[in-house]
Amino acid sequence: MNIATFSFIVFGVLLNAVAQLLLKAGARNVGEIHLTLNNLFSVGLKVATQLPIIGGLTCYVLSVVLWIIALSRVDVSIAYPMLSLGYVVTAIGAWYLFGEALTFQRLFAIAVILVGVALLART
Repeated sequence: MNIATFSFIVFGVLLNAVAQLLLKAGARNVGEIHLTLNNLFSVGLKVATQLPIIGGLTCYVLSVVLWIIALSRVDVSIAYPMLSLGYVVTAIGAWYLFGEALTFQRLFAIAVILVGVALLART
């Protein structure tokens, strides 16, 4: 895999992780959602007008564009496992932005993911 292809994959994964963090920020703004037929429209409108949610959805669209470019250049059996980098970025971002726990077990899992992606990228 060349550097350009690897870059498309990594930037696509990063945008996907940023999307997750933005969606979480928007969901925190909305609060816990309990949908009923009576509040379906008002809750939907509240969710749809959250800037972090709009930003997250935009990041998703851009990540899909980069992902399609990457898939046109590399086997899906190589590219798809690299999505696991998103878990690493998201876990660190959630810890930093939202105060979510990064326990020893989570850090160990992140290390395993990084080793796996490094091995995969070398093929």
